[in-house]
Order: sequence, then structure tokens, then C-alpha cells
Amino acid sequence: MAEDLCSSHKNVFIIRPPKASPLLSRMIILVFAAACGVFIFSICLKQISSQAKSFIQVIQRPCGNHGVNPLRAPHLHYPKPQSFGRAECEGNPVRFFSIVTLDRVYNLDWVSSASKNECSAAIGLKWMLNQGLMEYHDEISEHLKRKGVSVIFLFRRNLLRRMISVVANSYDCYAKPLNGTHKSHVHSQEEADTLSKYKPFINATTLISELQKMELMTAKALKYFNSTRHIVLHYEDLVSNHTKLLDVQDFLGLPHMKLKSRQVKIHKGRLQEHIQNWDEVSKTLNGTSYESFLHMDY
Repeated sequence: MAEDLCSSHKNVFIIRPPKASPLLSRMIILVFAAACGVFIFSICLKQISSQAKSFIQVIQRPCGNHGVNPLRAPHLHYPKPQSFGRAECEGNPVRFFSIVTLDRVYNLDWVSSASKNECSAAIGLKWMLNQGLMEYHDEISEHLKRKGVSVIFLFRRNLLRRMISVVANSYDCYAKPLNGTHKSHVHSQEEADTLSKYKPFINATTLISELQKMELMTAKALKYFNSTRHIVLHYEDLVSNHTKLLDVQDFLGLPHMKLKSRQVKIHKGRLQEHIQNWDEVSKTLNGTSYESFLHMDY
């Protein structure tokens, strides 16, 4: 029995796991390290690529800003129109402005001599005082400053002439003497002569109070928007002194260009030729602070 036990022990085989090869372990570690390295490298490459793109965009933007005062930077814009591409002008700045007037009778209608390839630009609109500017002056003033919009105030010195234009324009709205078409502004002397045949009747009873209202509105507008970046122009100066347009271009930071208006003046010459009740109007304004309006011409 004992011999059987001994012989059974002799027949038992002890199986031990083979020792791991050092070379295989090293290969596994090497492959894992290489995979980690490739992963980290790809992440770094993406970050570098995105940073490079943003850096290129920053470099491109000021390429057309040579000579621009750094203090003007907040007033420069780089719009991206949806209906067309700015192409090589993409890096050139655009200035925003608004022409503020008393009413719709003002229209400069300037034609620029600038080349179509000229990238420097200013984009603006005409905003009349009776279009909410006075009622919401605080909100609008803050909006203009926040958006970097420059304001050009365009007024008349001779408010009596303005009144003639307003009354004549109202008449033309329903009379339409130019072939049944209403025109506030004309581009030919023939059209101007046709419209000037109408002589407005000025209400002498309310004349003084109306002139005072216009003066007050102008003063309030300048007060309300005094904190904006602005310039004050007068229609008479633009008509008689074209160098004033250079001041406007300097104000907008634009290169000097020759501007020519296609508009033909309608009520030119002495006022007495354009007011139906001239004697009554003259008598009302003589001896007042508005007497100069009777003789002021351009």
C-alpha cells in the first residue's frame, strides 16, 4: 500500500507557468508609449492649427489701416455682407455715420470720383429729428456711442428758406407738376424752373413761433447728442464752399475725394421771388432777431 502511494506521487507532474520573456514586455511598453505619444501629438497639432488661424485673422485685419489713429479704432468696423463679398477689401475698415436733419428736404446727392477699387468707405443713413430721435435721445445716444457711429448734424442757418422748401414740398406731394410725379429734388434746370413757379404762402401769424420752435429743436438736438462723436454742418456752407466736404471726409477718416452733386437748386435768388405774401412776411420779421433771414442769400 505504501509502495502504491509512493508510486502515485512519482507519477504526479507539477506544471508551472512559463517565465515571461523580457523582450516581449519591453515591446508592449514601447507600443503603448508610442500610441500615447501619437495621441498627444495630434491634440497639440489641432491646438497649434487653431491658434495659427486666429493669428492670421488678426494680422489680416489691420492691413489696410496704415495711418489710422489708434484712438479711432473703436469707430472702425469690418462688416461681412451677405449679398456680396468684399474680397481684397475685407481687411479695410468701414466707418458708420448718421446724417441728422430737421426734415426730409435735405438731399446732397453727391457723386464720388473715387475708383470702384477704393476700399476705404463710410456707410451711413439720414435720420430726421422727428423720427424718434428727440423722444428716445438717451437710448439712441448710447446706442450710437456703443456702435461707434459718427453723427453729422446738417441744418440750415436761414430757417425761412427751410420753411419755403417744406411748404413747396408739401404742395408738390399732391399737385405733382412734373408729369404727375412727386419730386423733392431735381437733376435738371428745366425741372427746377417748373417747381419754382409755385410760390408758397407763409402764415405770418405763426411765423415767429414756428421759427422759435425750429431753433429750440436744433438746440435740444445738439444738447442731447453732445456726448457723441459729431460735427455740425450748414446747408448754406456746403453749397457755397465745397471745401467743407473735405472737413467731412477728414471727420470720417476718409481720403480726400472730389465730390459733385447732381442736384439742381430750386429756390435760388432773392426770397421775395419765392414767397407769395412777401410784404406781410417782411413786415413780420423786420425789427426782430430773424430779420437777417429776409436778406440772407447763397
